[in-house]
Amino acid sequence: MPFYDIVQQHINSKQLNLLDQSIDAMEKTLENQKRNLSPEERQRYGRVNEVNKLFVNKVYDYFRSQPAMSSPDVDWTEFAADYEDRMLLETRITRLRSLLEIMENSKILHDYDNFQNALMDYSFTQYKKDSEAGGYVTKYNELRQFFPRTATGANTKASAE
Repeated sequence: MPFYDIVQQHINSKQLNLLDQSIDAMEKTLENQKRNLSPEERQRYGRVNEVNKLFVNKVYDYFRSQPAMSSPDVDWTEFAADYEDRMLLETRITRLRSLLEIMENSKILHDYDNFQNALMDYSFTQYKKDSEAGGYVTKYNELRQFFPRTATGANTKASAE
């Protein structure tokens, strides 16, 4: 039994299908929201930092509580729609980031399990090659390329001279 199976919960085909359907549904739902911003546009439009968001919140609070004090030049219906969309998207982004972190953490553990078990197989291949079991020399040579040897002290010294 391998030592390196940290995560043993695997995604089954039903879960994968539900996950893909959910992602497909989100992509379809957000189709009309797609905007491809250039790096310059992201820089220009992305300047609304946290302090500026607080400013927007305060202006909106004033509009809702004292509309007579709000500028008649602002389309307040559009402002309110933008505000609501911003808030709705922010909460969904937070939820999606949480899901991304769950998926990334799970992937990290699966990567680790695969790598540790691959190392174990490589050690087994070295053992079998050294015991001259048939067929392992080719496998060992193909796997060995992933472990380049560093120069030894003597070789380093000779090349420095």
